[in-house]
Amino acid sequence: QVQLVESGGGLVQPGGSLRLSCAAFGSILRDYTMGWYRQAPGKQRELVSTITSDGVSMYVDSVKGRFTISRDNAKKTVYLQMNSLKAEDTAVYYCNTFPATFTYWGQGTQVTVSS
Repeated sequence: QVQLVESGGGLVQPGGSLRLSCAAFGSILRDYTMGWYRQAPGKQRELVSTITSDGVSMYVDSVKGRFTISRDNAKKTVYLQMNSLKAEDTAVYYCNTFPATFTYWGQGTQVTVSS
């Protein structure tokens, strides 16, 4: 049984930084492309960033230059470093495979950017 557990969210002021972590239990992540997704209030969940098994990353335009995705296959963990945060980054952040696997969705971690 696969479980993905996100952590690291919180309340931060505009311009601040957070580092999210996604730990995988019961699975081997190293062969999968992984992604970070987010869902803002009243909006659909959207893809933010992906990273392939060999470390090639992709970002949506709205976070390019501000977010950095990384992975540590030995620790079975994927990270999302978020800098220069904006109010519009406020959302619940989730990790999953890319494309997403329905049964892998976790509880997510709340990121709130507000002064």
